[in-house]
Amino acid sequence: MLDRLEMFMALAAERHFGRAAEKCGISQPSLSAGIKQLEGELGVQLVWRGSRFEGLTPEGARVLDWARRIVGDARTLRQEMRSARHGLSGNLRLGVVPTALPMVADLTGPFIARHPGVQIEILSRSSVEILQQIDDLRLDAGISYLDNEPLGRVVTEPLYTERYLLLTVKGRPCARQSALSWADLAGMPLCLLTEDMQNRRIINHELVQAGVPITPRIESNSMIALVAHVLTGDWVSIVNADTAALFAARPELCAIPLTGGQGAKEVGLIAPWREPHTPVLTALLAQARRLFKTREGAA
Repeated sequence: MLDRLEMFMALAAERHFGRAAEKCGISQPSLSAGIKQLEGELGVQLVWRGSRFEGLTPEGARVLDWARRIVGDARTLRQEMRSARHGLSGNLRLGVVPTALPMVADLTGPFIARHPGVQIEILSRSSVEILQQIDDLRLDAGISYLDNEPLGRVVTEPLYTERYLLLTVKGRPCARQSALSWADLAGMPLCLLTEDMQNRRIINHELVQAGVPITPRIESNSMIALVAHVLTGDWVSIVNADTAALFAARPELCAIPLTGGQGAKEVGLIAPWREPHTPVLTALLAQARRLFKTREGAA
């Protein structure tokens, strides 16, 4: 039953029989047979089928909710028993919004030092993807914004407060300023994250409030790509303090604080609303609390 529920969850996530089978490490006929067996055991049709996957039936949508609970609890049970025998171990899949990637080692480095039996996979994701993939059990936890857009039913631990700076080469006239207002960005050649990123939506709001037209000619879902364009000298970008600390140490770059606006946004660790959490996730939440205290003390 657990195996077939995992197959069903994979199909619901991928919405394609072939991709779901590949994700499960089985053949497509085996996955199709497993879904039909699950339907037979439950006595309902779960999937609308034509020549391809056409969606879940109403009963299938309800079974998906139960599947996530059952499979999540089973994974927690397995990990708890493994930890009881061998100590904390296992894999942790962590989704991180691009703007938080420069600080993620502050969380994962000390965590791995405390728990060397754990392996962490860090994946760059948008805030929407993080919430969806935690819900789908494709991610164990995420780092994202806590107080800007609705999160739904999740557990959160704050990590830091995001503040914004203009990243530019030192040859630009604005580089001589100790601080800039958001209105000062009018007419500057901005390169920004794509609009599916929550950071971009935050920046758009600040620019609109300051009366600055939003006309970036370069957009990317990668901070690395934005910084590479800033380094050419033809562009400037808006970054947070951790990104600035990572890149503004280069002699040709500088980061200038942006003042005013609607206030800083809180970024933190997001975990599923499920009790008990796996031992690994419980330990990660504890590490997040330690990191927040450290960063707040240094602020």
